[in-house]
Amino acid sequence: MPLKPVQVRMARTALNWSNGQLARHAGVGVNTVSRFEQGQDVRLSSVEAMQHALEAAGVEFIAQGQYSPNGGVGIRLKR
Repeated sequence: MPLKPVQVRMARTALNWSNGQLARHAGVGVNTVSRFEQGQDVRLSSVEAMQHALEAAGVEFIAQGQYSPNGGVGIRLKR
């Protein structure tokens, strides 16, 4: 499932992380996080690093239609 910018913003909010905190955990630049969240192109490896960092912190990403045919993308915190 391709990670969406809105999911990164939601995940950061759920974890109470700043762009800088995500950048540090993912090993990417703060500008990379900001550019991705604004919908600009970034390297796939950077997106994967952000996803792995957020998942390691307890975020689960929800794909469009994963739980409901009309459901959109989202996130939730693991138990």
